[in-house]
Amino acid sequence: MIYSVFILLLVLITSAQCQKTAEDWENKGNDFENKSFYDLAIKCYDEAITLNPKDAEAWCDKGIAFDRQGKYDEAIKAYDESIILLPVIDTFWFGKGNTLYKQGKYDESIHAFDKAIELDPKNAKAWYNKGTALKTLGRTIEANTNFVKAKELGLVHVS
Repeated sequence: MIYSVFILLLVLITSAQCQKTAEDWENKGNDFENKSFYDLAIKCYDEAITLNPKDAEAWCDKGIAFDRQGKYDEAIKAYDESIILLPVIDTFWFGKGNTLYKQGKYDESIHAFDKAIELDPKNAKAWYNKGTALKTLGRTIEANTNFVKAKELGLVHVS
């Protein structure tokens, strides 16, 4: 394991000499994130953000990596940056809603899911996750309405 981490660090350092754009760093971060090397992914996203502080996607991807590490406060900060930069992207709000839910901030998560749904009414996962938050709060009738909407939109299995 230590050897593979060393190799990955070597690849990251070597590739730093070849990286030229924020998009290059973001793509490298996505590669690391897909392999569950979240710390390395975050370093790549930071490089992308350094080159282009207005790269909303890099901020969102950083939020996802922090979330997967269980670093929810850091994830929320990154999602908030992405939302400030580009508030009309439903997936940014959806990611924030998921993280808020994991923190037990159910009312806030519902607000984020509502915003995601407002931006993309066909976002079945947002409808479903809003239903889950409502159900957790004991608002069963509202929850069921959201679950029905998610199913109407084609969501049959949630992972």
